[in-house]
Amino acid sequence: MPTYESEKEYNGHLFDQLDIVEDALEIAEVEQATKTVEYLQKRKKKIERKLYQIPPMTEH
Repeated sequence: MPTYESEKEYNGHLFDQLDIVEDALEIAEVEQATKTVEYLQKRKKKIERKLYQIPPMTEH
């Protein structure tokens, strides 16, 4: 896993991942690829959990 200089940089990376997953999820839903939709929904939840964690990673 890459290291990040700041929480802002890390969050930017997570938002990029979230964009990719959401785009792929749209396609999977249109194609009715149910297993892929399930997988992408799990990935989205994991990314969101990291993105919106409390307390933020800078407060240790």
